[in-house]
Amino acid sequence: MTTSRRTVITAAAAGLAASAATTGTAHGAGGGGAVGQESAVGGGDSAGKGGAVKEHFGTLADGTRVDRWTIENARTRLRVLSYGGIVQALEIPDRHGRRANVSLGFDDLDSYVTDSPYFGALIGRYGNRIARGTFTLDGKKYQLPINDGPNSLHGGDKGFDKHVWSVEPFRKGADVGLTLRRVSPDGEMGYPGTLTVRVDYTLTAAGDFRIDYEATTDKATVVNLTNHTYYNLAGEGSGSIYDHRLEIAASRYTPVDKTLIPTGELARVAGTPFDFRRAKEIGRDIREAHQQVLYGQGIDHNFVLDKGITSRPEHFLTVTEPESGRVMRIATTEPGVQFYTGNFLTGTFAGTSGRVYRQGDAFALETQHFPDSPNQPSFPSTVLRPGQTYRSTTVHSFSTR
Repeated sequence: MTTSRRTVITAAAAGLAASAATTGTAHGAGGGGAVGQESAVGGGDSAGKGGAVKEHFGTLADGTRVDRWTIENARTRLRVLSYGGIVQALEIPDRHGRRANVSLGFDDLDSYVTDSPYFGALIGRYGNRIARGTFTLDGKKYQLPINDGPNSLHGGDKGFDKHVWSVEPFRKGADVGLTLRRVSPDGEMGYPGTLTVRVDYTLTAAGDFRIDYEATTDKATVVNLTNHTYYNLAGEGSGSIYDHRLEIAASRYTPVDKTLIPTGELARVAGTPFDFRRAKEIGRDIREAHQQVLYGQGIDHNFVLDKGITSRPEHFLTVTEPESGRVMRIATTEPGVQFYTGNFLTGTFAGTSGRVYRQGDAFALETQHFPDSPNQPSFPSTVLRPGQTYRSTTVHSFSTR
C-alpha cells in the first residue's frame, strides 16, 4: 500500500478557538439516578419534531452537572451526554417500523464514570493504542499514561471520554444536531499543544447519523479522534451479534503483537478470518485457531480501507441484522476502521435494558487513522501542526430489508 499523509486544511476555523469553552474534568462518581426533562431547545419544537431536549442526567463528585440531550429526525432518535460526548442511545426502526435502541450503554452516570468500557464515548486525543505510551515528535519524546497493559489506550486514563463538553443544539435546513466543544490544554495526558476541538453530531433529513470532527493546535501534536459506540442492530441487550452479516471493503489489515500493537505489516485478509470483502456472519470464523484471533480473543483489529484517505466520506461497510432487517452502512474520510467484536464484555455490565452484556453481544466500528501511527513511519501520519485544521467525517446510514 502507498502511504499518504493525513489531509489537513490550512488556516480554517478562525472562530473555533474563540467559541470553544474549557470544561471541567471528572474526578469521580456522582449521582446518576433519575433523569428529569428540563427544556426543549431549537426553535421551540419538541424533540419529536426536530428540536433538542435537554435533561439533567447526574452530577459528578466535584459538583459538575451532566446533561443528556435528545434529538430526533426521520425516525432516528439520538441521546447524547455532555459527559464524554457519549452516545447513550441510538434508536432506529426495524422492517416493521418498530424502533429500538441499537447502542449499548447505561441509564445512570455512576456506571459511566466507574465501569464503562468506553460505551458510546467520544475518544481523544488519540483513538486506539500507542506502544509503551511514548512517541517522538520533532526530536522530542513524549510520555503518555499507561492504561492498557504496557501501552496507552484512547488518550490515557483521563481521555476525552472522561471530560464534560459544552453542548449547543443547532438546526441547518432539514438537519438537526448538537455541537460539542472542548479545549484540551497543553500537556494534558502528556500530549503537546493546546488542542481546540469541535465535534458535530447531526441527524440528517434522511435519518443518517453524521459525525464531523475538527481541531486546531498551537503546537505540533498528534490527533486521532473517533467514536466508540457499541452496536447490536437486533437491539441493545438482545444477545449475540455473531449472526449479523458484515461486509468491509478492506483487502488488508494491520496484524498485532500480543499486546495488540501493530507490527507494521499491512497483511492481506485473503484466507484469514479477517476477510469480510464479501458479506458473511461476524461469528463465522471467530472461533478459528488463528494467532491474530487468539491475540484479540476475537477480532480487535484495524482494517486498512481500500479507498484510503478521502476528502469526502466514502462508503466502505455494510452490516445487516437478519431478524429485524436493520441495515447500517458507514461512510468515512478515514483510512482505517477498528473492528471490535465485544471480546472483553465479561457479564459484569448491566445496560439500559436491565440485561447483562456478555462477550460478543455488540461490535464497535471505530473509523480512524491506524493504531500506533506516531511510532510507525510507514502509516498515514497523525501529526497536526499550527495553521492546519484536523477534519474527519463519518456517516452512519440506516435502512431495512
